[in-house]
Amino acid sequence: MQTIGILLARSTYYQTIGFDLYEGLRSGLKQLGRSDIKIVTENIGFGADKQQCYRSAEKLLLEENALVVIAYIGHRMAQLLRPLFLAANKILIVLDAGANLPHEWPTCPNIFYHSLHNSLGASLAAKQAINDGYVSAGMVTNYYDGGYLHTHSISKGFEEAGGTIFFNHATGYKTEDFTVAPLINHLKQFPNSALLSLFSGDFVQWYFEDIKNSFEEQNLPIYLPPFGFEEMMLANAEYPSHNIKGIAAWSIKLESKENKTFIETMTNAGRTPNLFSLLSWESASIALKITELIDEYKNNTPKIALGIQSFSFESPRGRIYFESKTNTSIAPLYNATIISTDEGKCEVQIESITNNVFEHFEKLTIQELNNSTSAWHNSYACI
Repeated sequence: MQTIGILLARSTYYQTIGFDLYEGLRSGLKQLGRSDIKIVTENIGFGADKQQCYRSAEKLLLEENALVVIAYIGHRMAQLLRPLFLAANKILIVLDAGANLPHEWPTCPNIFYHSLHNSLGASLAAKQAINDGYVSAGMVTNYYDGGYLHTHSISKGFEEAGGTIFFNHATGYKTEDFTVAPLINHLKQFPNSALLSLFSGDFVQWYFEDIKNSFEEQNLPIYLPPFGFEEMMLANAEYPSHNIKGIAAWSIKLESKENKTFIETMTNAGRTPNLFSLLSWESASIALKITELIDEYKNNTPKIALGIQSFSFESPRGRIYFESKTNTSIAPLYNATIISTDEGKCEVQIESITNNVFEHFEKLTIQELNNSTSAWHNSYACI
C-alpha cells in the first residue's frame, strides 16, 4: 500500500485546523478514487520548533516510508527541511498560506509550494484602493499579522500604484489590549484615507466590532487580503461598514461543479469547508500526480519536478498550475466585497475574477524587500 505523510499544525484560534487539513486530504484522495492510499500524520505544534518539524518529517520518511510528505509550514521551515528531503530523494509539498515573502525564492526540485497567496492578494487589494481613488491610507494589523511580510506587500502595492501611507497601527495581542482608537486622530487628519487591513482568525471579529462601535455609519473604506475573507470567522463577525472589499482566494459562493463537490463532501464529513480543508483537498491531486511520476520516472527527481511544473488541474477555486521558477502553484484570485446577512453578520460576495494573476505573481517574486524581514518561523495563523 502506498503511503502519504502529512505534518499537521495546531492553532489556538483555528482550533479545527489539523482536522480540516487531514479531512481535506483524505476526502480529496477518495474523490480521486484512491481510498487505498494510507495517510500517516505527525503533529508539529505551531510549526515553529525546528527540531520537532525535522524529527516529524524524518519519521514519516524513514519509519513510515512515505512516498510524499505534505506539510502546513512556512518558507523558512521548508528550507530547513530541504537537506533532509534531498538526502531521502523524496518530494515535500508545502501548504503555504502565502502570508510571508521569502528573501530568496526557492528553486529546490524536491519542494513544491501550494499557496493561498495572502501576500499577493494583499498587494492587489492595495491597488484596488488606488483604483477606487484613495491616494492616502492607514495600515492596520493585529500584533500577530504584523510579523509577516504581507505587511511589506500591501504597503509596497499601495505606494507603487501612487499612494502614500500616513499611519501604521498594530493592535494589541489580547482582547483587553485590542483597540482601534488611534485611528480616530488619523482619520481626522486624513478623512479620505483607505484602511489597508491585515487580520486573521478571531482578530477579524475584534476589528470589525471595534470599527462598528467606533465609526458607525461613517462607511469607512476597508481593504482586505484573502485571509480577511475567511468565511468561518466572518460568519460571527459584526458587519461594520458598507465599503469593505479586497481579494479572496476562495468562497463557498463560487459556482462550479468542483466547488459544489468539495463543499458537499466536507459538509457530509461533518466539517465546515474552509481555506485549510480546501488547500489539503487540492494537495491530493498534486500528491497523486507525484506518485504517478515517481513510478514513471523511477524516482528521478529532476524528471518528476519537470512533470509537476507542467501539471495543471481543476480545483474548487479554478484551474491550478505551477510557476516553474519558484515551484509555486498559481490559482485564480477574486475581487470580492463583504455584505451583511439578515442577522447583521458578514458574508462574502464574489464580484469578478482578478485579471493577470500570473503576471502579478512574477512581479512579486522579483520585488526588492529593502531589508524588510520577519522573525516568525511558525506556520501562519498558528499561535
